[in-house]
Amino acid sequence: MKQVVFSVTNDLSYDQRMHRICTTLAENNYDVLLVGRKRRSSIPLTLKKFKQKRLFCLFNKGVLFYVEFNVRLFFYLLFKKTDAVCAIDLDTILPVLFVSKIRNKKRLYDAHELFCEMKEIISRPVIHRIWKRIEKYSVPQFAYGYTVGFCIAEEFHKLYGVKYQVIRNFPLLQDLPVEQKERTILYQGAVNEGRALDQLLDALKLTDAVLVVCGDGNYMRQFKDGIKNRNLQNRVLLKGMIPPLELPVYAAKAMVGVNLVEAKGLNQYYSLANKFFDYIHAGLPQVCMNYPEYKRINDTYQVALLINDLKPETIARAINNLITNDVLYKQLQENCLKARAFLNWQQEEKKLLDIYASTFEK
Repeated sequence: MKQVVFSVTNDLSYDQRMHRICTTLAENNYDVLLVGRKRRSSIPLTLKKFKQKRLFCLFNKGVLFYVEFNVRLFFYLLFKKTDAVCAIDLDTILPVLFVSKIRNKKRLYDAHELFCEMKEIISRPVIHRIWKRIEKYSVPQFAYGYTVGFCIAEEFHKLYGVKYQVIRNFPLLQDLPVEQKERTILYQGAVNEGRALDQLLDALKLTDAVLVVCGDGNYMRQFKDGIKNRNLQNRVLLKGMIPPLELPVYAAKAMVGVNLVEAKGLNQYYSLANKFFDYIHAGLPQVCMNYPEYKRINDTYQVALLINDLKPETIARAINNLITNDVLYKQLQENCLKARAFLNWQQEEKKLLDIYASTFEK
């Protein structure tokens, strides 16, 4: 049985992509360990088919956190029995690279983001230069890898000559919860800067619906201020972090999903958010950005209304169109349910297993 260790900087509890990947490998005769971080606010880990380990850090953000976590991760991996190590994103790549070289182990790179093109990176020139140097040094040394979308895979090939596979964040195909539809707009995911949250609040004032927010993030304080300043306290429900298994219930109740992101960097422009597929699997028509990855899928399946800008009037117009146009709504809803049969993890995991089988064959 081959042993594989994955490394992330989150606290494991809400990482749906890693839960799927690790579960698939564990169910197919791999011994899997997922390593992340432990926060003071971390909830207890739930039992999985794979092993989990969280490293406690004294620092929780900024340069000191990344330095501390990478040092702790390096020494943990250095003495951990394994056949392969996989870095998740650029912020864990150096320990994986160094340990795999020292111990002569297989190494893989799973890029959830085009890390150096994230808004919070490109907006800080010194930080951007540091991460870019790490990327230029590290990524070409990872012959085996995969990422979340075709655009990011093409960018890595153009920049570094690596040919990474695409493993998209499809949910498991499973029965839909039966819930009564409510006149609600669902925002699911990180409440972070760059997600057009202020524009969404302004758009909400132009609709006759309630916004339900399932998530938390670095923009929550400003978001709460925005709700108060617009006098929308009675029309925005903040649910906080919801366990992944409970999210489909909220999607089943909602009438419209929203998936908005500002194109301030290639990472945002090339994004392919988990929520896009979660909405599809819930049979939930959505308002989404007209960016390459979304357009690629929507051209085939017609599951969303794509918008070209983030003006509140544009967002509100699309939401209102879905709420009031029964014919359009039912067509998109039916298309979502049909698309589920193709865009699901049971299909996508076959490619993942091929990647790991070929990695150990060479």
